Amino acid sequence: MSFDLTDFLPYLLNQAAEAASLDFQREYKARYGMLRTEWRVLFHLGRYGDMSARDIVERAMIHKTKVSRAVAALEERRFLVRSEVEEDRRREVLSITPAGREAFGELTALAEAHDAALLRGVSEADAAVVRRVLRQIAGL
Repeated sequence: MSFDLTDFLPYLLNQAAEAASLDFQREYKARYGMLRTEWRVLFHLGRYGDMSARDIVERAMIHKTKVSRAVAALEERRFLVRSEVEEDRRREVLSITPAGREAFGELTALAEAHDAALLRGVSEADAAVVRRVLRQIAGL
């Protein structure tokens, strides 16, 4: 039996992820000039509240250099602010600003609509299976 890349699960997952996120990626880029990592950082701050860049790295599984660049870009757009932690001046806490909260709200609504569009024509039972299996694979 020869290896078939098109049946290789990591390949299929990557292709599905790219196809599923492309339209949404166009939305946040067109509206806010954001890259994927910037959206993911904004999402974590909007969803979970104040946290350090290290917290985002661990929670989102994004390389620290990419998070650092995203934080700088979001700070430049005034979507987040940094504050020093008094007990440890080397550490910073990131907080979403009102402008960031507004962008987060708009993009969250678009994400929900995009998610629903992706599953149009898929039964609720099948959608639940897909989500359950993907969570298992991701270890969530």
